[in-house]
Amino acid sequence: MMNKQIKGSEALMLALKAQGVKTIFGYPGGSIMPVYDALYDYTRGEKKAFDHILVRHEQAAAHAAEGFARVSGEVGVCIVTSGPGATNTLTGIADAMMDSTPIVVIAGQVGISVLGTDAFQEVDLVGVAQPISKWSYQIRHAEDIAWAVSRAFYIAKSGRPGPVVLDLPRNAQVETVEYVEEKDTFIRSYVAYPELNRDALQEAATLINQAKKPLALVGQGVELGNAQQELKAFLEKADIPAGRTMLGLSALPSDHPLNVGMLGMHGNLAPNIKEQECDVLIAIGMRFSDRVTGNLSTYAKQAKVIHLDIDKSEIDKNVKADVAVIADCKESLPALTEMIRESKHSEWRESFKPLQEKEYERVIRPALHPAEGQLLMGEVVNAVAQATNGNHITVTDVGQNQLFATRYSCYKQNRSIVTSGGLGTMGFGVPAAVGATFGAPGRTVVCFCGDGGFQMNLQELGTIMEQQSPVKMVLLNNHYLGNVRQWQDMFWQRRKSFTKMMNPCYELIAQGYGIPYEAVVDRKDLDAAVAKMLSTDGPYILECAILEDDDILPMTPPGKSVDEMMLSL
Repeated sequence: MMNKQIKGSEALMLALKAQGVKTIFGYPGGSIMPVYDALYDYTRGEKKAFDHILVRHEQAAAHAAEGFARVSGEVGVCIVTSGPGATNTLTGIADAMMDSTPIVVIAGQVGISVLGTDAFQEVDLVGVAQPISKWSYQIRHAEDIAWAVSRAFYIAKSGRPGPVVLDLPRNAQVETVEYVEEKDTFIRSYVAYPELNRDALQEAATLINQAKKPLALVGQGVELGNAQQELKAFLEKADIPAGRTMLGLSALPSDHPLNVGMLGMHGNLAPNIKEQECDVLIAIGMRFSDRVTGNLSTYAKQAKVIHLDIDKSEIDKNVKADVAVIADCKESLPALTEMIRESKHSEWRESFKPLQEKEYERVIRPALHPAEGQLLMGEVVNAVAQATNGNHITVTDVGQNQLFATRYSCYKQNRSIVTSGGLGTMGFGVPAAVGATFGAPGRTVVCFCGDGGFQMNLQELGTIMEQQSPVKMVLLNNHYLGNVRQWQDMFWQRRKSFTKMMNPCYELIAQGYGIPYEAVVDRKDLDAAVAKMLSTDGPYILECAILEDDDILPMTPPGKSVDEMMLSL
């Protein structure tokens, strides 16, 4: 007996259900209307399988899917219409590609009979998205929906994760098909998990066993591979200090004795200086971004470099590796741990402390405990971290707010940092925080925003209002595009070209969206305001009046070596 014939739109629902999808972020429109009609039945009643979150802009749908994916470890999903709906997601797709975030974007498209005619809201989405996605595919007929969805999810979440784009013409949504569930576990020519090379492991182990001054650089790959425990076992056996990239901050707890701080342009002084002194550099699930390495011509030239990464294309791309271990770190780290000797590097680890103390006295203490004057970003972030005991999820926008938030938050749980690293997308914070509340519903989500980025996706307060998404928004308002202003002061003769901002009354905006609000001007009121925000059910906006020329330090100036960090301007 033949299975029932169903429309392609319902086949899509069944294919998503088969992948375990429960949350969808989206925005309807003409070319995706058949899918939304099918979605109606699958969000209520006996067929209920999904919660659909209606965003207010398609870019926000992609960022929300990213936030969901980052904290849950699952694939984020968004559905939008063709043309401008699809192109609005491109920033989120590019962001997900840069930061290895698994999302699937499903976009409507005009029917195949009118493709190429410049039909209303027609865009060559596959062509546009191909360079910024892991896979971009047009599903031309309903019979291909189950296969394409299965393959899309497999590609998005396997190996090095990333975004996948499915372009769904209207005819495929309305055609009938006999639905048969598909499950992809193998794609010829796509090697998601490279075979572990034991010879390379042995070479790496030999270098580590001989090292007097080893230093590990921990990236987001550890989180993506769920190898946090394997990382700790490796570091502890060999007594190796570890710096963390911005996206890898929660891969190792902030209070772990081997954690020596954040790497990069605005990271901590000690790990940046010690990169230029170590004899063996062990990069684990990180890509040697320019924001980490500074001037490549002078970067870690004295060190033997071991690079552990699942993506072969990252090997030797920026920094030449002496030994490359190409594999999932969930597999490579425990295998390497078995081969290395138990060691102690007490003298080497002690040498970090004077640098840590120097940074504390020159930068951290003044940032967290100012004696007078206006509020500083660091002390606001620290107040939140102290109030949550470091157990919240830190979501940031981009700019000074991001740099202060990542530096001065504490990380006690895995998957606790959601920020736009590679692309640096202003407007990322609020929608990503919305997604995070659905991806980790039992945790406190705090979103730190500047007044610039907050206004870039301000409309998502409507999504928060409708969903009562419990995002705690900390608005660090200095009336400037602060990071650009700082660079103008440092490198452009203080010519503040269009970085001063006239801002709206955020209290009235919060009132319009029915979101509780408080403003803090005086630091004596800060702790009580943070406590009130955290104890309030649902969303909250806490606006903090920040010193206009509050600068983020330390800083490695562009083009300089990592050991040329500035502690003052």
